[in-house]
Amino acid sequence: MLILSCPSKLQLLEGILRKSLPQTLSVHGAVMHINRGNPAGHEVLVDSWPKFKAVLTRPHREVAKDDSDLYTNMYAAFYHDLDAYRTLLQDSDAVNWAQTLYILGHQDGLYEASRDAAAAKQTQFSPSSYFTYLHPDPNKMQARQLDPSLRLSTLNSSHVDLLNETWAYGGSKHSRGYLAALVRSFPNSCILDSNGRLVSWSILDPFGALAHGYTLPEYRGQGYITIINKDLAMRVHASGYPVYGNVALDNERMQNYLKYWGFQRLSALCHFIYHTPKPSTGSI
Repeated sequence: MLILSCPSKLQLLEGILRKSLPQTLSVHGAVMHINRGNPAGHEVLVDSWPKFKAVLTRPHREVAKDDSDLYTNMYAAFYHDLDAYRTLLQDSDAVNWAQTLYILGHQDGLYEASRDAAAAKQTQFSPSSYFTYLHPDPNKMQARQLDPSLRLSTLNSSHVDLLNETWAYGGSKHSRGYLAALVRSFPNSCILDSNGRLVSWSILDPFGALAHGYTLPEYRGQGYITIINKDLAMRVHASGYPVYGNVALDNERMQNYLKYWGFQRLSALCHFIYHTPKPSTGSI
């Protein structure tokens, strides 16, 4: 296992991963962030260099200080050789199996490798999958004109509580800390009303995906999320990021919206593998 810390090697890795898009989307997005200030505090592991067979991104150990903080303890994976990835995954120096964590990526072998690692490390694991939608050119996205009483803006710390309350996976101190970090350090877009109150928003996540999009119920049906996503997508696309997002398999409404906006659904699913240490039974 090697930790890539040299800027020139990380730039080279980004270019190599770009050639294997869309399979590399999550890892590529994490590496792009690392090469542009590293706002999430991630690092890159490879099995070998320069001819690597497996790549894993993870939070720096000094960042992942809370073993129960699922939103911080997130990894992304890509491999050319599944056996090489299995070996890297089961290395205790690569993955902190004492923590609750997620591993995500766009290859079916991630499930098999996580299942085997969970058995070897005696952890629990639970997989979930999402459709991934990629937009080839966000400049061509159709969006309505924004009502003059509203304005485009960016999120700030005063908005975090509302984001945490409305996010389906929010409501905890860990989710709030995660959202606060995104608002503070990652590209985002929002619409404010005439009184400066939030109407709609979207943020780029640590893996380069458009995420956390939401419109308050009383403002829905006006096309505001389209305006938000086009604004954010055009900005990140201009910076070299692929424009993509992950959607739950049963969220047909959002799937239809993305198709209407010109996003193309990938054949490969994005797999989120949830790992958690087994509870200690102790002794009496």
